[in-house]
Amino acid sequence: MSAEEALLCGLVAIPSVSGKEREAATWLVRQMRGLGLAAHVDAAGNAVGVLGTGRPQTVLLGHLDTVPGEIPVRVEGGVLYGRGAVDAKGALAAFVGAAARLARRGDWRGQVVVVGCVEEEAPSSRGAHHAAGEYAPDFCIVGEPSDWRRVTLGYKGSLRLRARLTVPGGHSAHPRQTAAEALVAYWGRVEGWAAQLTGHEARVFDQLQPTLLHLNSQSDGLHETAVAELHLRLPPAHPPGPVLAELRALGADFPSLSLEVLGECPAFQTGRTSPLVRTFARAIRAQGEQPGLVLKTGTADLNVVGPVWGCPAVAYGPGDAALDHTPHERLSLAEFGRAIDVLEAVLGELHRPGE
Repeated sequence: MSAEEALLCGLVAIPSVSGKEREAATWLVRQMRGLGLAAHVDAAGNAVGVLGTGRPQTVLLGHLDTVPGEIPVRVEGGVLYGRGAVDAKGALAAFVGAAARLARRGDWRGQVVVVGCVEEEAPSSRGAHHAAGEYAPDFCIVGEPSDWRRVTLGYKGSLRLRARLTVPGGHSAHPRQTAAEALVAYWGRVEGWAAQLTGHEARVFDQLQPTLLHLNSQSDGLHETAVAELHLRLPPAHPPGPVLAELRALGADFPSLSLEVLGECPAFQTGRTSPLVRTFARAIRAQGEQPGLVLKTGTADLNVVGPVWGCPAVAYGPGDAALDHTPHERLSLAEFGRAIDVLEAVLGELHRPGE
């Protein structure tokens, strides 16, 4: 097993569910220091490794946290099994490996910053929001699985809400609308509005997709209260603010309806002709493969930092995103190595002396 593979396996072996990333952050900081990076845990709890000074500055923004669910960590047939192997410790370890290779080469200029963020899997995106105010990079690469031959150009936005509605209690034998029925009726309006607004769009990326995550109701004997959690995936044409205003308008005739925002971020998309995209395309072709460019219907920390930094930004990382959050999460170590090769080539071009 190579040193780069050992770093990946060590990182995956440390549990780091959102909000409990401290051990993984401290461990990764030690590893980065040993590889020649100036490393520390920042105020948000992110693991940060810095190589060099000046311009250009490239931020490699990965995340340390995972969703819950323990998967025994093991390597079988050149494949690493474990929670976070794909989403997204594979990408973060590849970032560290590529930065360490650049440090050993010596023929580079500027600064590379590796950030292992906390709480990417939580609505807060705490680590990315902190990083957004700490750096002003010339290039940004966010670590998310895309297959080592593909580059992600953008993600849909997100609006997550808690809807609450209260009605007077009453006997179930009497004709009336219960709190649960009222909230279901409101949800039907949301679905109908979304379908009318963007249902004609051919690409899922351009559609507004509402999901009812869960709904519960209870009674104290005098009043019934229904509470639901809603999640809307937002296309670039529909940012959170106007969508929230429309959702409030849809419920205007439910006097007790309240909508609490749990998390929000706009969609983000970079152009296919971005200099960073072209650099990745050359690096992938140099490995003998044709690059693929994709748009994803989920969200990532790219949605947080992309609009703030305004620099060329993409997401990249090894692994099959279809394995995210599943009990079958696994990553080919060969693919992990190819991703490091691509990232090394990208950093080498972006930070070439005299460029």
